[in-house]
Amino acid sequence: MGLATPNQDPQQEIVDHYIQLKNALIMMVDDEPIMMELVQAFLESEGYSRFTTLEDSRKAIESLQDQRPDVLLLDLNMPHVDGFDILEAMRAQKQLKHIPVIVLTSANDPASKLKALELGATDFLAKPVDPSELALRLRNTLTVKAYQDQLAYYDSLTGLPNRKLFLDRLEWALNRLQRDGGALAVVDICLDRFKYVNQSLGIKGGDILLQKVSARMLEHVRQGDVISKVPIDDLWRSLSRLGGDEFSILLDDMSRSENAENVVARLKSAFDKPFNVDGQEVSISASMGISVYPDDGDDADVLLKNAGAASAFVKKQGGNGYQFFSDEVEARSKERMQLEADLRKAIGRSELEMYYQPKVNTKTEALTGVEALIRWNHPQRGIISPAEFIPLAEEIGFIHSLGDWVILTVCRQTKLWQDKGWNDFTVSLNVSPQQLLNGDIVSFVAGAIKNNQIPADRLVLELTESLAMDKGLDILDLLKRLRATGVGLSIDDFGTGYSNLGYLKQLPFDELKIDRSFLMNIPTDQDEVAIITAIVAMARSLGLKVVAEGVEELPQLECLRLFDVETIQGYYFSKPMPVPGFERYYLDLKA
Repeated sequence: MGLATPNQDPQQEIVDHYIQLKNALIMMVDDEPIMMELVQAFLESEGYSRFTTLEDSRKAIESLQDQRPDVLLLDLNMPHVDGFDILEAMRAQKQLKHIPVIVLTSANDPASKLKALELGATDFLAKPVDPSELALRLRNTLTVKAYQDQLAYYDSLTGLPNRKLFLDRLEWALNRLQRDGGALAVVDICLDRFKYVNQSLGIKGGDILLQKVSARMLEHVRQGDVISKVPIDDLWRSLSRLGGDEFSILLDDMSRSENAENVVARLKSAFDKPFNVDGQEVSISASMGISVYPDDGDDADVLLKNAGAASAFVKKQGGNGYQFFSDEVEARSKERMQLEADLRKAIGRSELEMYYQPKVNTKTEALTGVEALIRWNHPQRGIISPAEFIPLAEEIGFIHSLGDWVILTVCRQTKLWQDKGWNDFTVSLNVSPQQLLNGDIVSFVAGAIKNNQIPADRLVLELTESLAMDKGLDILDLLKRLRATGVGLSIDDFGTGYSNLGYLKQLPFDELKIDRSFLMNIPTDQDEVAIITAIVAMARSLGLKVVAEGVEELPQLECLRLFDVETIQGYYFSKPMPVPGFERYYLDLKA
């Protein structure tokens, strides 16, 4: 049976759907054809349009597995296989055990009634059946089923089927195809950058966005006959919300892979226009992965896993596209799983290491600070860039442990340098948005500083511009509390976002780092020169120090000197170095 559209009251709508008798599939098993004809005629007059009958009770279980009715009307006394045997067989099967059964039988003695109820019958009516009573019992049974289904099988936020119902329908479809032949496709749909959008919109705004996304996807799937042999009402159950920002769609009876591509292309177009969330336009895309039976697996869990691996592959390539499962996707998926497992063990195995890159004064070339940069020294792969494993850590929820380790390690190292009398430079470190927003970072930083007995102003926390400037987040109070601990605050990657001068003035930053992308073509590119000039002027008006990162050549340095940028960082002076390398660098400077 179908379900009401999203964004309406899911429970009331599903009850109305059943009560209006539009889509309930009624199955009747009885060895009396005339009886079945009479019941069918009456129920059709009451508005039930989907009715199937079966005279041979030996085929009852097979027919139930194939058709999966919403309710079964069952006679007890039949030749070959009686109703008791059918009830017992149904309750022994996961896919049939919850189908409501109304017994219609001339065997109305108490013993038969009790036995039928003990075997799982939902209701019991004696023949000859009173039509009005049957209609009432059927309506009540479907109403109860509607509420039970809503709680067990449907997502409360979007009204879409949940993972449990999706897997149930996928297993049902696979059983049928394995018997009759054919193909199907599973599409995994994962929203791109939803975590950051959700952080910006807040929980309520994120929920509204998910509701609007699900409604629009359903609308796009329903346009046209893109899915062959799938009734329009069944499309509702085909599209499911698996949890969080992940959706899936089951494309049954896919004769060719092109059919799946047509549906995915239609789904992709659902994201072409922005979504309106409380008057704010929000643009979001999706990564979609497709697995096909029988080529990519013959098990529901395997097909769903492979579709997820394909969508993860798309996301890794930048998102906003789709990918069929393939040998390459499988290899990447296994590699990623291994990398995830290794990352979780990296701290305990002492495989993580902090590198330090000098920050120097533009005019005197004296050391003013260092930026702490994490590296992973993998036992097989060697040094792994944070650009590869930091996004993975954020995705699997490991970023808090990783971030805490970085803060503690940097504070301990700063203490060691302090004990040597090396107190003439600051130490900067990057803070992940997840670590900043989803934990008590203020207390953690304050505790690390206190436990290591280092001056708080030796530590500088770097935040990305997009996070710092997001008015949708309660960032101002958090920054003020961080600043109150005595640490310095720096805006990293400045120039890549859309900073508002009025809002920036409210934020307690000490430093602004010009993103390296603006330095690549100076001094020859006059547009980039103009941008840097404007950024420096703005920083000066706000009393902020300016750091230019990514300086690799002398002409860049000379240009930045003309702009009066006081601090630079980049390969021109030094690459990031492990502790021994930096200490040699420092001693050479002092020699």
